[in-house]
Amino acid sequence: MAQVTLPEDWTALTGGIRVLEINAENYRDLRSSLTQRWPDLGTVLERCAVAIDGQIYQDAFMEELAADSEVFFMPRIEGG
Repeated sequence: MAQVTLPEDWTALTGGIRVLEINAENYRDLRSSLTQRWPDLGTVLERCAVAIDGQIYQDAFMEELAADSEVFFMPRIEGG
């Protein structure tokens, strides 16, 4: 199962949970699992980048996840 670490400021939406394990084949499945559990995360996830095993993605929709993947969420990186 992938280990997912959520930002600390999301704990108000997740009931205090920051780290959890999710069984998902790709990022899309992981995101679906998170929004099923916490529907309010849907709009928050749309505004985030994600790091999967140390690689940062702005759009990771179909990125594969390994059984031991580490996933971190962060604000999107924007240029100007």
